[in-house]
Amino acid sequence: MGMQMAKSRPGKRDLDSYTIRGTNKVVRAGDCVLMRPSEDDKAPYVARVERIEADNRNNIKVHVRWYYRPEESLGGRRQFHGSKELFLSDHYDAQSAHTIEGKCIVHSFKNYTKLENVDPEDYYCRFEYKAATGSFVPDRVAVYCKCEMPYNPDDLMVQCEECKDWYHPACVGMTSEQAKQLADFVCSDCLSEKKKSQNTYAAFPLSNGKVK
Repeated sequence: MGMQMAKSRPGKRDLDSYTIRGTNKVVRAGDCVLMRPSEDDKAPYVARVERIEADNRNNIKVHVRWYYRPEESLGGRRQFHGSKELFLSDHYDAQSAHTIEGKCIVHSFKNYTKLENVDPEDYYCRFEYKAATGSFVPDRVAVYCKCEMPYNPDDLMVQCEECKDWYHPACVGMTSEQAKQLADFVCSDCLSEKKKSQNTYAAFPLSNGKVK
């Protein structure tokens, strides 16, 4: 009796990589990519590729995790957000691989601040963003200067030699030009501390500790 062959169901298969149309750039899971936005005048979307799959008609889809720009988040763009800052969201999606326009690198904040030159494809991420609630992880970061703002890597800052805190030139009454020419900087708090300690030292010479 004739054996009936099991029909192979048209399935999806995972691919190791995808080559961006018209380029020799290869995208693999874990890479960050720039994707064509729906409106022409918008900046490309940034996403992290989680998985690449093809269907039986060889349509290639990428499963991505979106990065949000600060202006796409609930609180909007704030003073301390750098121009290349992104938030890794909890928003996952499947997109046609054809919408990938290029690759980019999303650095850790620390590595980004160490770059000699920031290229167009360099971005950084220091927060994860929960799209539904508009909340951030971590929800607290170190603040600097009199203005008590988190560090924005686009802004020039000067470091106090004494307390090692960082200040924006404008917040301590300097222009950027003056700050760049400064050999060393001591903040006003440390200056007044210094004066105080000099005065107290002069007023009470340390003899043998007895009060006459």
